Amino acid sequence: MGVIPSASYSITVRLDLPADGLPASLLTGAVESAGGMVTAFDVTANRGDRMQVDLTCAAPDADHAELITDALGVVPGVIVGKVSDRTFLLHLGGKIEVNSKVPLRTRDDLSMAYTPGVARVSRAIVERPADVRRLTIKRNTVAVVTDGTAVLGLGNIGPAAALPVMEGKCALFKRFAGIDAWPICLDTRDTEEIIRTVQIIAPVFGGINLEDIAAPRCFEIERRLRDLLDIPVFHDDQHGTAIVVLAALTNALRVVDKTLADVHIVLSGAGAAGSAILDLLLAAGATDVVVGDIAGIVSTDRQDLDPSLAAIAAKTNRLGRSGPLTTALPGADVFIGVSAPNVIDEDDVAAMASGAIVFALANPDPEIDPVAARRHAAVVATGRSDFPNQINNVLAFPGVFRGLLDAQSRAVPQEALLAAAAALANVVDDSERHANYIVPSVFHPDLASTVAAAVRRSVEQPGRRD
Repeated sequence: MGVIPSASYSITVRLDLPADGLPASLLTGAVESAGGMVTAFDVTANRGDRMQVDLTCAAPDADHAELITDALGVVPGVIVGKVSDRTFLLHLGGKIEVNSKVPLRTRDDLSMAYTPGVARVSRAIVERPADVRRLTIKRNTVAVVTDGTAVLGLGNIGPAAALPVMEGKCALFKRFAGIDAWPICLDTRDTEEIIRTVQIIAPVFGGINLEDIAAPRCFEIERRLRDLLDIPVFHDDQHGTAIVVLAALTNALRVVDKTLADVHIVLSGAGAAGSAILDLLLAAGATDVVVGDIAGIVSTDRQDLDPSLAAIAAKTNRLGRSGPLTTALPGADVFIGVSAPNVIDEDDVAAMASGAIVFALANPDPEIDPVAARRHAAVVATGRSDFPNQINNVLAFPGVFRGLLDAQSRAVPQEALLAAAAALANVVDDSERHANYIVPSVFHPDLASTVAAAVRRSVEQPGRRD
């Protein structure tokens, strides 16, 4: 699978050149020969017979970035100076900060924001605890909690190395939904310690976003925290992924003129994401799903089923299939992968039904090369940004939490997940929808507000109980 240059591996190379210049083609040619692409060319100084140029390039990966630097160094007359990795520069000092919402310019400001005036507000909350949402940051604050054991694409890297990822998640909360989120990276893998820690910090937050905690511990942590806390607890690796997958599948089925209740779905992956996708698909009306893991099709006759796999077996595989997952693909309408690279091949996709849909979501290397899948499937989606139809959780979680916070929800009802998926799908209207556009851009101006409104309505509907 070819890899194209990406901003995530962009570098700025400081070059010292003859003052009379060099043909731009020499520099761009050197960059392109090393697999990169020039994105900016800035003259930053002129010193008589020499001048200084900052050349910004996008590369496919870190190795290619080094190759680009080497290629520039052999251009006649060029001296390579400092090389800056633009991604690392963006992270210097972190990506988020705390700012005061109120001015603190005078003694009066201080007396109201802090002592003695703040004591009146504290006493008011003692008398009426529900006012904590109205009078503090709780109404608009989410904790992004991880132990760093299952960071996307990186695995078990620990809490410190997970912090840049969680900071990024918090920045997305703010950018797309106006939510103040804070990274909580816990230096423990003990389930009881994680549960207790989240429980005792919960008074500050209006919601808990569990992130990148390895299965199967993540299931118990989420379940027990939902029982213990009176605020929404949302495991994004499970439910965020499930929402976006259901929304994308809804539109993909519209493209091929099929219905969820009638299609045969093969799901590769029975971990956190796969389990949540399965539950939401079934709740939305799917009737024929086969799930597979590393040992093959999950079926009731397997002897290695833990409680989670046993639960999956009980509600799937209605024809009692067994063996490798690929044996379930002939005639299948939909393949959804949240597992590992290269678990199916082009022949498997060719054996699927007419109008096949393939969601190969393993990241960064999907279950099948999307280019190969597209030769036979009508609709293909991945988890990558360099192919159409990226299944990205940022399409869901900002709007979901915005709606939950606005409704002052105490839980995450399944109706809210279904409402979010339906709203997300409908952001792509009939005139726009096609095989390469089944989910909207993350920058769509109405995305988060549309999802939030649907979630809020689902929580506030008459007779609904959390």
